[in-house]
Amino acid sequence: MAQDRQVNYCPRCGTSVTLQERLGKYRAVCPQCDWIHFADPKVAVAILVKQDERVLLVRRSNEPYRNLWALPAGFVDAGEDPAKAAERECLEETGLSVRVTKVLDVIAGREQNRGADFVIAYEGQVVTGKLSPGDDAEAAEWFSLKDLPPLAFKATQKMLILSNK
Repeated sequence: MAQDRQVNYCPRCGTSVTLQERLGKYRAVCPQCDWIHFADPKVAVAILVKQDERVLLVRRSNEPYRNLWALPAGFVDAGEDPAKAAERECLEETGLSVRVTKVLDVIAGREQNRGADFVIAYEGQVVTGKLSPGDDAEAAEWFSLKDLPPLAFKATQKMLILSNK
């Protein structure tokens, strides 16, 4: 219901919407033309890159979880291939061009209010580049799986556990 509260007017006819129970949930509905708002899920990607028994992590410069470490990750743009989004996010945050090698998991569940409903977890390998933090990462470093810094997201923790199996 919180997402539907952000919809105030019908995109078809401009009438103020009301909250009504439709199809088992309260949704924004136009009383004029009967348009129903269906909130689309937010999708993010994360990429696990390992090299010499170390994993690539970035320290977040923004909230949520500012100053904690995570895998290179971000939202998928509309119409963007999720694997290409993971490669793009890694390049933006670390300066490293990577290639996705496989899908690790799809992790469901929004961890925080502005977060993703689904995280598609990939594994990848470095193609080229020089390690240099960028975008919303204030640091990018390689860490031993046995000596990890404080981690930001449950999805990151789950992916690191998967990588050890």
